[in-house]
Amino acid sequence: MSGEYEHVAVLLGGLSAEREVSLASGKACADSLEAEGYKVTRIDVGADLAEQLSKVKPDVCFNALHGRWGEDGCVQGLLETMQIPYTHSGVLASAIAMHKEHAKLVFAEAGIPVAESKIVTRAQAAKSHVMEPPYVLKPVAEGSSVGIFIVREDHKHPPQELTSSNWTLGDEIMAERFIPGKELTCAVMGDTALGVIDILPAEGLGFYDYEAKYAPGGSKHVLPAQISPNVYHLIQKLALKAHNALGCRGVSRADFRFDENSTGNDRLVCLEVNTQPGMTETSLVPELAAHAGWTFGELMRWMVEDASCNR
Repeated sequence: MSGEYEHVAVLLGGLSAEREVSLASGKACADSLEAEGYKVTRIDVGADLAEQLSKVKPDVCFNALHGRWGEDGCVQGLLETMQIPYTHSGVLASAIAMHKEHAKLVFAEAGIPVAESKIVTRAQAAKSHVMEPPYVLKPVAEGSSVGIFIVREDHKHPPQELTSSNWTLGDEIMAERFIPGKELTCAVMGDTALGVIDILPAEGLGFYDYEAKYAPGGSKHVLPAQISPNVYHLIQKLALKAHNALGCRGVSRADFRFDENSTGNDRLVCLEVNTQPGMTETSLVPELAAHAGWTFGELMRWMVEDASCNR
């Protein structure tokens, strides 16, 4: 190991609906950083994070949190206040990217194609169709495909799961035009767009949902994606443009839908940018980095040495 930082606090777990994914990501990252020669302290993040960090006194934080509080600018703001360098994007980029509608406004302003959408309340989304099917309903500020429903043409009513008393994913819902076709993703590392993966959900899974993302065998990744060179390079260009438009830092991952059979403006759309992409054994960014020649350990080391405040 060489570089500015020696003691890394890996932030994992956390308080969001994506806690289990973060625990898996954090373990993989912490194990790898230890193998790279860093002193590593693993912190299962709770409301006492500031107190924990004051005791541990790390040189740098590796943020392996996913979802609300860890990915939406809150933890980033705490680390800025404590002046502890950290990985991934800063406060503003994290906050905008986490709110899907706000991010889409930034994308559209930058000339990045997006799908038609609108924000409705959970009650409105459950009462009647808020746009002509097919469309997608998703919490406006969650990740990992948590709480997503595809409403198809044969659905007479919206999903009634939205009315559940156990719903904890907020009352703001995005209704978004469903774009058929390929699920494509591209990672950005610093100022470089990596490859493009075509994600094929396992048989029996309707789309790239939570199970497809995190269950072994839940999806097949085709890398490089079998699409025309022009579209491949366009996706790389748009992923980098989205990363820069939001002001992202470190590593991010942009997700796209591509309808090969369409000739309209929605042929290729950017769905969202993930500022804290998963780092589990089935995750996409480590696979894309490996395709570009980076081992997982090298990727981890690069992310730590890229860390800073004022991101």
